[in-house]
Amino acid sequence: MTERVIKPVGRGFLFLDSHPAGCEQIVRGLTEQVEARTPQTRPVALVIGSSSGYGLAATIAGLARYGIDGIGVSFEKAPARRTATAGWYRTAATAAYAETVGSTFHFINADAFADTTKADVLDLLQEKFGGVDYLIYSVAAPRRVDPRTDTTYQSAIKAIGQAAETKSLAYDDGQPVLQEVGIEVATDEEIAETVAVMGGEDWSRWVDALEERKLLKDGFTTVALTYIGSELTGPIYRQGSIGAAKAHLEATARDLSSRDGVHARTSVNGAAVTQASSAIPGIGLYVSLLHKVLGDGLQTPMQQSISLWDQLTGEKPLDLDEDGRIRLDRWELTDDVQAAVRTKWDEATQDNIAEVADTVWFYEEVRRLYGFDVPGVDYEAPAEVDVEWPT
Repeated sequence: MTERVIKPVGRGFLFLDSHPAGCEQIVRGLTEQVEARTPQTRPVALVIGSSSGYGLAATIAGLARYGIDGIGVSFEKAPARRTATAGWYRTAATAAYAETVGSTFHFINADAFADTTKADVLDLLQEKFGGVDYLIYSVAAPRRVDPRTDTTYQSAIKAIGQAAETKSLAYDDGQPVLQEVGIEVATDEEIAETVAVMGGEDWSRWVDALEERKLLKDGFTTVALTYIGSELTGPIYRQGSIGAAKAHLEATARDLSSRDGVHARTSVNGAAVTQASSAIPGIGLYVSLLHKVLGDGLQTPMQQSISLWDQLTGEKPLDLDEDGRIRLDRWELTDDVQAAVRTKWDEATQDNIAEVADTVWFYEEVRRLYGFDVPGVDYEAPAEVDVEWPT
């Protein structure tokens, strides 16, 4: 037993420790957002990136609503001198929930990009389930080592074609600070590396591996989660180096769907506060403005994940756009919502940022990513940090 009082220590949106009890409570709150059902069948799902953000929400929604069995893959740090990463504690809590609802769901802590990980996961799939019905791909990583060339690729958050500027939200001792951030132009090499990290190559390799092992069940469906976003964030996101990677992801979906026995889509999710998105200039300000406009109308990752599973299983028809993408973000991109956000974006200054944007909410959401500021948790009490990875 290793108990200690844990306080949020870090810089910007990055914290050095996470709170086990807070992370457990976050998972409990997510499960309470889903109307649990008694499953008639238990489809087998493989979720790549199951410990955080939309991948976590998709895992819990599948467990609660459709009784999925299967495997979740993520890459988290164990407790040592510091606490474990938040995803480590969230995974432990998710595994406990899976057990309570009767699902056989295994969690693998390993680099999803590695061929050895793929081999181990597929061995387990074959042994325990004989195949897979759904593959959810939700990976947000800053770098990737290609196991076949041993090349390390580093993603870049840069503009394409011409430099850009954006407003961005930061915090100084919890107080909001409005910044003007310059966005450099990406080189061709930086764009290519970003595509190598965040594009569809690794997603395709997972499907290749499953196909080679004859583990695709009839009707196999796979979806990679993506984002389009607003014109306000376009220069740094959709029209930038990240956007090039997202375009490659969408092209990969079309390629995969051309194969016999594979149904592949990208799912366009709406804006949310995640560890990945909070690192991108402009996104924090945009999301805080969006929440100011929509309030509870801002759909959570869990609400969107429930809709995704309903569409994937055929309970509801697929909501597709002209490019064949599943759209879970229509609530965000309506003309009236975007006009209201743009007005606030243009109005925002350092003097009025706390009133124009929902900065308190955003700051608390970032802290909750690490298990802090969660209602019902006593942060003055010692917490057990040596939580075991579920086996």
